[in-house]
Amino acid sequence: MNARGSGEQRPDGTKDTPVQAAGCVLWRRSAVDEGLEICLVHRPKYDDWSHPKGKLKRGEDALAGALREVEEETGCTAVPGAELPTLHYMANGRPKQVRYWAAEAASHGFTPSDEVDRILWLPPAAARLRLTQFRDRELVDELLATIRHA
Repeated sequence: MNARGSGEQRPDGTKDTPVQAAGCVLWRRSAVDEGLEICLVHRPKYDDWSHPKGKLKRGEDALAGALREVEEETGCTAVPGAELPTLHYMANGRPKQVRYWAAEAASHGFTPSDEVDRILWLPPAAARLRLTQFRDRELVDELLATIRHA
């Protein structure tokens, strides 16, 4: 979590305006056992595994941006569900705020790109272990709690 809130002054007197981003914890039912599978994306630039997410375009609604990023990164269209916790952290020396939603995959059609070269569909326990950032692991638990209460 970021220690400084949005728009607080830095020691040099300038303000940190958080980078606004959005994404989804994308899930589907397994064709094999009807268990839950979570989609993770691999970003070669960072060599990490994360949930699909990205920066919002100027004036873009956060949920619309989250669904756009899911489609761009995974090739999936998604049906949004409950909003999940917003993550706050530092990225490249700037505060970043990422709003997340639970989203069920409605269609699939992944094509590798320079931004995302692989995706994995994993059971929740395996997805938690594969995620590079610990902060992203909490979102798996939040997704499971949301689906149980639906």
